Amino acid sequence: MSSETPTVTADYATVATPVGPFTAIVDADGVVLASGWTADPEELRALIHPGIRPAALRGRDTLGAVTRAVTDYHAGDLTTIDGIAVRQVSGPFLTHAWEILRKVPAGAPVTYTDFAAASGRPAATRAAANACARNAAALFVPCHRVIRTDGSLGGFRYGLPIKRWLLDHESA
Repeated sequence: MSSETPTVTADYATVATPVGPFTAIVDADGVVLASGWTADPEELRALIHPGIRPAALRGRDTLGAVTRAVTDYHAGDLTTIDGIAVRQVSGPFLTHAWEILRKVPAGAPVTYTDFAAASGRPAATRAAANACARNAAALFVPCHRVIRTDGSLGGFRYGLPIKRWLLDHESA
């Protein structure tokens, strides 16, 4: 998750999942820049930090290991996403918070308060929620694993029905 020179053209692929189409955008090294439950790669491209946002996108049938990880995750291999490299750029807190999110295990959601504490800023619950909201690499940086202290879902860019499905899928 380091700052790099922007990729002029990045590749994307969309795969069908039980909760709808999932698209991922990767740079020339196959590192995920953005991903989520949408068939619109431009929607995802807009989420990428301007410092690394590709100027153009090129559609592919598959992104190799990234596409396999998405398919395998939805089929039940919940740890397959852990080894996929992600590149996101922001300030130190958000970058650190995204790294912490990658360590939240499937089937063990945490509260926004717990996430803030794990990120080193226990009083910064809103900042922790902001890290989830600004996460461009959904699934690979599993912001869906963060819930409210009362057990309700909170927000999710791709809708609460998908967040509920993911949490149920991971707890099965």
